[in-house]
Amino acid sequence: MKKLLNKARKIAQWGLALFFGTTILSVVVLKFLPVYYTPLMFIRLFQLDEMKLKHTWVSLDEMSPSMPLAVMASEDAKFPDHWGFDFEAIQYAAKRNKEHPEKNKLGASTISQQTAKNVFLWPGRSWVRKGLEAYFTILIEVFWSKERIMEVYLNSIEMGPGIYGVQAVAEEHFGCDAKDLTRNQCALIAATLPNPRRFSSKEPSRYVKKRQRQIRANMRYVKPLEK
Repeated sequence: MKKLLNKARKIAQWGLALFFGTTILSVVVLKFLPVYYTPLMFIRLFQLDEMKLKHTWVSLDEMSPSMPLAVMASEDAKFPDHWGFDFEAIQYAAKRNKEHPEKNKLGASTISQQTAKNVFLWPGRSWVRKGLEAYFTILIEVFWSKERIMEVYLNSIEMGPGIYGVQAVAEEHFGCDAKDLTRNQCALIAATLPNPRRFSSKEPSRYVKKRQRQIRANMRYVKPLEK
């Protein structure tokens, strides 16, 4: 019995070492290499009515400077200053969801958390997935700069059915390159991000246009990323 326990302990130790080694290595490697594909892209291929995957990697310098401001104004205004988690937003969301369970659940994921989920994990709400999301969020905050996190986020985020990243949505919906997007167009794209398969920046609803105006107004108060 003792030998079996020792063997199980050694297997567990090797398993943990392998897990931490491979995950840390993958984060370090992707600090330098473009992220061309993510698990979500392949999952969506089988969920959509048509096989569509539009994605072109571009650097942060090849994007409109308004695009990072727009997503921060929409998704995570404290992004330049926090370490991956917005605890005030988490507390507020937990309180609101408890007091109003009949409403759609309010999320509090930061851009760092969304990047970790998009690049390394799969969609879902299980505790295992959320735990891994927190783990990868800490890793990318440690090993990547804020500019790199934003660059990967804006290249990997879903921006429409089968459309991933700012370059792809610029081409598909506005007929231009990411660097040529206007401030209004960036705010419009950001307005769809809570549910890019339901909301469209190509044919925006009244609700999306309202969010666009709010985001455009809030962009002036967002702290830009330092280079």
